[in-house]
Formats: sequence, structure tokens, C-alpha cells
Amino acid sequence: MIQIFHKNQMIREITRPPTALCTLPQYIGFLLSEPRTVSCSRVGEVLEISHDSVNRFLYRETYTPIDLFNEAKSSLDLVGGVVSVDDSVLDKPYSKHIELVSHFYSGKHHAVVKGLNLITLYYTDPKGHHLPINFRIYDKSEGKTKNDYFLDMLTEVIEWGLSPIVVTGDSWYSSVNNLKTIRECGLGLMFAVEANRTVSEIKGTWIQVQKIDIPEDGLIVWLKDFGRVKVFRTFLKDQKRHYVISFPEDTKADKPSDKLEGFSFNEFEKWHDDHWKIEQFHRAIKQVCNIERFQVRGKVAIHTHVFASICGFVELQKMCAVDLIKNCYAVQRNLFNDVISQFVGIFSPRLERLKPHFSPSINALLLISNAPHQT
Repeated sequence: MIQIFHKNQMIREITRPPTALCTLPQYIGFLLSEPRTVSCSRVGEVLEISHDSVNRFLYRETYTPIDLFNEAKSSLDLVGGVVSVDDSVLDKPYSKHIELVSHFYSGKHHAVVKGLNLITLYYTDPKGHHLPINFRIYDKSEGKTKNDYFLDMLTEVIEWGLSPIVVTGDSWYSSVNNLKTIRECGLGLMFAVEANRTVSEIKGTWIQVQKIDIPEDGLIVWLKDFGRVKVFRTFLKDQKRHYVISFPEDTKADKPSDKLEGFSFNEFEKWHDDHWKIEQFHRAIKQVCNIERFQVRGKVAIHTHVFASICGFVELQKMCAVDLIKNCYAVQRNLFNDVISQFVGIFSPRLERLKPHFSPSINALLLISNAPHQT
């Protein structure tokens, strides 16, 4: 067996020697630094290797979700944290022959769009450190739903050694089957529910959750087909949102547990803030890690690219944890400062020499841009 090391840490063991000149650390570094174009040709141009070497790398290894978990777990306390589930559409509006691309509803566009659907489990530990720990790319040929993928991923991370106290998610993942499965795993839960979900303050009398009065500190109700929960109401852009809280101690007994009764709005906000980190993760991998910008077509190459992008985010978060950078946007933002400064220094004198040849309108703009700023 041959070991690949990245920053003195083993990423995975492979069963055969690498044949490509491009490696995973090099590809990750490229994704975190390239501001515009991601293609095998561009990677080859930067690394001074053939584009075929990059293509061979993308198809050579089949990275799996456990490789991501192993990369993340060294930086996390695996006991007592919050697991969040969510999905995001990677836009590929112009693709015609790329595998895994289909049509999915996008919260960003508020419409059905063409792209890949990335489903992620994200973990925040008790110390506030947070990283992705499992992922899937939706594949219609597998005949599974997003809920099937979610339960598969949750089962996997528990088998791999994760011991969270709560699972959070949006309303898409709040089906009765999902909630019951989480409870059977001995975990607490916090999930958004649609406004028309039915609850009962008095057993046997059902009403839509949007129609009941909910105090700030929440209300104990009976969620239909599930059991006792505490429901909270929030407002986002004047829209009501409802979240249900449950603990494994809460069974179908007539009296709710003390833990549920005493769960405060401040505790709810803490879980809600932890869940929001997965939204920030999806934004960062698109804006910083180039996850949407690939020009390969096959499933294996797409999986490798997505895995490398997510690993890039993991590395950035590790740098944040030891104060090497302020946030995950800092590396790319500051990467070209010296180059741009040198270019401006070289170009400015040339611009001054060309000014006599400029049109009156351009000269007027230059005068405005160079005028002292008045407050």
C-alpha cells in the first residue's frame, strides 16, 4: 500500500502508484487560487504539465465520503456537537453532455434550474469548530431520494465514530420518517417544518402550525404522527418560519420531559446559528473553491473535482482555526495584491505618456478620478 501525504497528514491509502504528474494537493491549490477558468488545460498551463496528466488524475482515484470524514475529524471534537443537513445546486446552465446534471429546485434562483445537486452533512463541535463530514452528489440512476441519501449519510458518520447530540435541517428533510429515525438513533433534533404541518395543543384537536399563537420561548405541542415537540416561530424577511425541537427522552407520554419544557429561545438560537454554518459553507465552496467551475463530463472526474473543492474548504477552515487567515475568503482576496501593485506601478508611467493621445472624454474621466476626495 502506498500513502499520499498532504501537509504532513495522510489523506488516504491508494492501491497502486500514481501515474499522473498532477496530485490532489496541487489540484486543491489550483482551485483555491485560480480566479476565473478551471479546466484541465488551464491546470496544465499553470503547473507546466500536460492537460492529459490532469485528466488522468481526475479519473484515476475514486474518492469516497469517508476520505472527507478522515480529513476533517482530526480538527473536530466528535462528541456532543450539532450535525446539519442541507443541499445546494451547483449551476451548470449550459451543459449538454455532463453526467449527473439534471434539473433541481434552487433556493438561490427560486426556480428549477440545471445543475448538480450536492447534499452535505456539516458538523459543529462543542468548541465551535465546524467542517463538512459527508457528502453525496444526487444521481437519479441510483433511484434514491434526497431523504434516502440523508439517512444513509447519517448512519455512516455514526458508524465512523461521530457522537452528536442533535441533528438539524430545513423543512425538506423534516418528514415523519426522518424525524422518527433520528429519535430511534437516540439523538435530539431541530427541523424547520412547513406552515401547513398539523399540530395539537390538546390531543385529538389538530390545527396548522401557522395558525396557533406561539410565545417567544416556544410552545409544547403534539406533532401529528410523531409525538411531542417544542415549536418556535421566527421571522425572515417578514416570512414566518417554524421549527420543531425534540429530544430522545420525549416519548408519547402525556407529560413532556423537563428537558423539553426548559429548552429556551437562547438555546434554540444557538442551534439555529450552528445550522446556518452549512449555508455559509455552500456559499464559500462556490465563491472561493471553484466547485461549480469544471469542464469534465464523467462521473468519476466530477466526484474527484467536488471532493477536491470540499477538501480545499476544509484546509481553509483549518488555517482559520490556527489564525493563519481571518476567514476563508482571505487567501484568494490577498493572493494577487503584490502582482497588481507591481503592474499598476509599471503601467501608470506609460499611461501618463499616452495622455496626449487620449480623447477629451477619457482625459475628463482621468481628471475626475484623480481629483481630491471631498467629504
